Amino acid sequence: MFTGIIEEIGTVTRITDLGGGKRLTIEAAMAPKLRVDQSVSINGACQTVVDVDAEASTFAVDSIEETLRKTTFGGLEAGTPVNLERALQAGDRLDGHFVQGHVDATGTVTAVEQEETDWLYTIRFDPAYASYLIPVGSIAIDGISLTVARLGDETLTVAIIPHTYRETNVAAAWTEGAAVNLEFDLIGKYVARSLTATGETPDPDALAKAWLAD
Repeated sequence: MFTGIIEEIGTVTRITDLGGGKRLTIEAAMAPKLRVDQSVSINGACQTVVDVDAEASTFAVDSIEETLRKTTFGGLEAGTPVNLERALQAGDRLDGHFVQGHVDATGTVTAVEQEETDWLYTIRFDPAYASYLIPVGSIAIDGISLTVARLGDETLTVAIIPHTYRETNVAAAWTEGAAVNLEFDLIGKYVARSLTATGETPDPDALAKAWLAD
């Protein structure tokens, strides 16, 4: 479990093919503090540490085919900056929101607008996931706990404050056309699931009509 509060920006230093999967080696200040079998959120995807090189300040994770299909990891290259967060410890403050590190889908940055005090990023998502989103609700994008500022049928907009802009991969990686990892709010997913019998992603209009009928 994570909170979506990024601890640092790491850098992918090496990518090794593992048949259908990939081993990602990442340089980060936190690397010497990690140990094998611990969980780390990398751009919002929970991964297990399989190797640590304290002297080089690197750690490695193995990303399997399922992870590569559901995330942006398939497009990572050496030199790419990534958001890092270690797993939440019991008793810690929850400064963001509950984030599992289970990426639901990827989205695409479609517009970037700089205002006087923030940056507005508009991201296109698969409308099949619309029922998991509400205005001013929570979402994790590349592992960052954010609030939905504006919501359309196929797009959402988040406002990035200067601190988040500096301390995450947003400035370097979130360019127009870039792919980002999306994890929708855990509570929203459970609520949507409880209103359907099949377990499939529900249609938001159908949910609204069913709720009004009850």
